[in-house]
Order: sequence, then C-alpha cells, then structure tokens
Amino acid sequence: MFLVETRWPVELPGMRLGVYGGSFDPVHLGHLLVAQAAREELDLDGVVFIPAAKSPFKPGTQPTSGAIRAQMLRLALQGWEWTTVDDRELRRGGISYTVDTLREIAAEHPGVELFYLIGADHAPVLPKWREADALAGLAQFVVIPRPGDPDPVLPAPFQGKVLRGFPLGVSSSRIRDRVKAGQSIRHLVPSGVAEAVSANRLYL
Repeated sequence: MFLVETRWPVELPGMRLGVYGGSFDPVHLGHLLVAQAAREELDLDGVVFIPAAKSPFKPGTQPTSGAIRAQMLRLALQGWEWTTVDDRELRRGGISYTVDTLREIAAEHPGVELFYLIGADHAPVLPKWREADALAGLAQFVVIPRPGDPDPVLPAPFQGKVLRGFPLGVSSSRIRDRVKAGQSIRHLVPSGVAEAVSANRLYL
C-alpha cells in the first residue's frame, strides 16, 4: 500500500521547493547529503523525495516494489521535518516522466519555485527527455556532481547550477552488489533502511 496523503514540509506561496526524483533502490546516505546540501546552498524551504514507478532510463530492470522503497525513504527521513515523501509516481504507475510530475506540482502549488535535482550523468541528455522544452520552463535544474569529475554543463534551454555540497562516492547499485555479496552496508544507509533491507531479504 502506498502513501495516502503527502505531508508537505511547508505550505507558503512563493516557497522554494527541491524535488528529488529517482528509484531510491535503496535510499542511501549520499541521497541525504545531497538533499541537505541543496537545502543549504539554494535556501530551500523543503525537499520532496519522489520514488519513480519505473525509470525511462532503465527499461530492462525491475525495481523493488514501490511500497518497500517508499517505506525505506520514510525510515531514512525520520526527524527531517523539512522533507517529505511523495508517492504520486508510484500511484500513477507505468513509466515515470519528470515533466508530468513537475506539471502536477506546479498546478497544485501555484507560485512555488521548483528546483529539480539530477545526477551529473543525466545533465548532457536533458534535451532528449520527454517534452524537453516544456520541462525546461518548469524548474531550475540542480546537478549533483560526481566526485573527481569535471563540473557538468547544463545544455540549453535548461538553467540552474551545479551543487557544491558534499557528494559521496556511493550508489544504490553498489549497495545492492554489497548485499548480494554478503558484505556490510553499515554507514552507507540509515540504520532503519539497513534493517528493512535485511527484514525483506532485498537484493539477494
């Protein structure tokens, strides 16, 4: 069962809201550090995490169930009052397109300024995303750099900035590989997420 109601961190006209989409399979400390860095550098009122039902960039993979991924996000974000988990893409089902999600949020919250967080590997191909021209007008795009790599450049017509923050060289795929190999994921994911991975026997 997915979330029935989303608790937004603030409800103010003109708020600055970070939107962080992804599979989060599983969510890890790198995701949390990115959210915190974005909040501080962009003076955000809140950050909403949106787990995708199915990524258009991973057509051949089957993610862990949406209910479990959403629950791991809720566990990871306990006590972070400026964050929330929005399950709209899970409820929508099918392939999750960012332009659809941002349009919905903009319509539901007029006057909200949106900042969409993306990984550095996605930045060069933004013009190939669904309805790219419309997408570029819905949000500023905040690029998460990879440690040691040169700063990515946002292609026109997209605008935004590169997050300075504290990027962590860890990924969800690396965590899945460690679990499958019987290796510890301690200090890589929040303790509640580690317990959920073990209890549900995920990634074995």
